[in-house]
Amino acid sequence: MARTPRQPGRGAEGETRGRQGAGPALDGQAAAKPTSANPAAKMAAAKPSTAKPAAAQASGTGRSARTRPFQGFRDWFNARVGRPTVSYYWIVGTTVALTMIGRMTVLSASTAETISKGMDPYTLFIKESAFAVAGLALMFVLSCLPANFWKRAAPGLMVLAVALLALVFTPLGVDSGGNLNWLNLGGLQFQPSEAAKLALAVWMGAVLCAKGRLVRNFWHVVVPVGIGAAVIMGLVLLGHDLGTAIIIGMMVLAGLTFAGVRLWTLGLAVVAAAAVAGISSVTSDNRTSRFASWLGDCSVPGSCDQYLNGVYALASGGWFGVGLGQSRQKWNWIPEAHNDFIFAIIGEEFGLMGTIVIVALYAVLAYAIFRVINTSNDTFARVTCGMILTWIIGQAVVNISVVVGLLPVIGVPLPLISYGGTALIMVLAALGVVLSFSRTEPSGTQRRGATGSSTLRSGSAPARTKTESTKKNR
Repeated sequence: MARTPRQPGRGAEGETRGRQGAGPALDGQAAAKPTSANPAAKMAAAKPSTAKPAAAQASGTGRSARTRPFQGFRDWFNARVGRPTVSYYWIVGTTVALTMIGRMTVLSASTAETISKGMDPYTLFIKESAFAVAGLALMFVLSCLPANFWKRAAPGLMVLAVALLALVFTPLGVDSGGNLNWLNLGGLQFQPSEAAKLALAVWMGAVLCAKGRLVRNFWHVVVPVGIGAAVIMGLVLLGHDLGTAIIIGMMVLAGLTFAGVRLWTLGLAVVAAAAVAGISSVTSDNRTSRFASWLGDCSVPGSCDQYLNGVYALASGGWFGVGLGQSRQKWNWIPEAHNDFIFAIIGEEFGLMGTIVIVALYAVLAYAIFRVINTSNDTFARVTCGMILTWIIGQAVVNISVVVGLLPVIGVPLPLISYGGTALIMVLAALGVVLSFSRTEPSGTQRRGATGSSTLRSGSAPARTKTESTKKNR
């Protein structure tokens, strides 16, 4: 059979040059494609080029260069304070949402009272907005602090809280509505009992963490946890603030539960707290009247006005409310409409759907904080976050229960929504402490065994390396 003749001008030297690549085309004409015996090479040569144009590459490089400084700062910052987890963003999102809704509702609920007093209708709103901005900034700063900082600061915070509560009974104390729970220092008026809640949560977490398994012993729970909690609650009760004392009692019970004390010890604490609350209610004419009006005794003029008008507001709101700013009960029908009974204004202006949204946001916040507790191996983080969870969610449940008539009026605000600078800032600060536990360990402090994984700040154990797993299997 005759061989196929070689193409003209394609000798061995030409084929070698073809495999190495053709030179630049002359006079604007493309160089001839080399032939190859390898079919794969032919397919590769026939395949169209997928290279991006130079302009597109330059554009992509420019975008990367523009985002690189911000990404570099985030990586640098997270390497030093820890990378946020999913729970971190859930807590931040619900907190900001509740804070913004609260400021809007405060503006709506307070305008009627301020106008009737001849004041600027935006006075309370501007003041409360300033507190909100300061509180959110403080929350972010506290979220960057490590857990060891809170352990070291716990004794000092407890001593400071006791000192501020004691100053209430000096000439610096201010009586408001029959409760001696305000302090005036250099023109700055605030409630030290709100700061005492956070101090007690951090202090109990540090003490119970140091006790370890000794919390199963009754006397190790009484000393010093029981004594410290009794001092805080006693000072608050001396100022006739039963509502705040009840919230603190709930926090103490939650802290003991998360620490793992025995059930009979927890039962004794519940009985003691109930006895103190009962005695405080009986010995006060104002609290006795509130309890009687809750049971339906409205013989005293005005004793049922707050509760009844709150129910009227919820009933008139219907499914979708009467509209923002259109509440009628806020026109001096409901006392403290922008404070303790602000949930009634939300129900009137936004209806049942609006109240469900508020309850749902609190539920998401509770779930996010519980995720932080559940993923932590450190007793300090579990106790502290558990007490803060009980403080915020428990107080919200109590406030809403009072508005709908399930509990007598005890005078506690709705967290993150009601008017009050001290309460708002301290709740945001407490959430900042929780956020500090929801970050991962900074990269410089991760344990050597946790290759490729991040450990929680609260002390979660790192993953075992391959060598450690092999040794264990042997």
